[in-house]
Amino acid sequence: MRTSVNPKVIDCPDPSKGANMLDAVAKDGIRLLVKARVTVRANLARLVGGATEDTIIARVGQGIVSAIGSSQSYKDVLENPDEISKKVLISGLDSQTAFEIVSIDIADVSVAGVSGAREVANVGALLETERAEADKKLRQAEAEGRRATAVAAEQEMRARIQEMQAKVVEAQAEIPMAIATAMREGKLGVMDYLRMQNIMADTSMRESLAEGEKPPQA
Repeated sequence: MRTSVNPKVIDCPDPSKGANMLDAVAKDGIRLLVKARVTVRANLARLVGGATEDTIIARVGQGIVSAIGSSQSYKDVLENPDEISKKVLISGLDSQTAFEIVSIDIADVSVAGVSGAREVANVGALLETERAEADKKLRQAEAEGRRATAVAAEQEMRARIQEMQAKVVEAQAEIPMAIATAMREGKLGVMDYLRMQNIMADTSMRESLAEGEKPPQA
């Protein structure tokens, strides 16, 4: 009876249950932390059998989260928190409860994850700073990834070059044995061998001359 005469203020969410703020996300992806105070008075017609304060708190909390979720930007909520209250108030959340909702007031609203984001004027700057820092770290991580990939590719290329050089040396080591075998089997004559030696010597001389004609490197 006393509540029907003197309205009662209910915190939403209920701090006694470990929840200090409602967590909601606007359409632009920014999380907001909200606290509301709901003023109610007893509805004598539904006092017996009507839902309790917990139902009011749950419905109002759900209504606030839904209203913020339908907002295009978190800035709209910060600039006009009363609009959220109005949307929730006209939703008939006190239906089938033992109370009549007199008013819903947004007691506190802030941006989640931003240190000291209590003043609306500073929220934009704080968010831009955090986003810039996050972008910087992302670019640094991408650059480090590209550098690591380049180093790995270079090491792999060096390993391949060494492998090919080893195969060349191995093949060159087999040449004298192949020549000796060919001469024993009569597939290579002495004159053929001498001509091959002359060709190899001529090639070596040409390569030496070509190396000598290259301009000195700075």
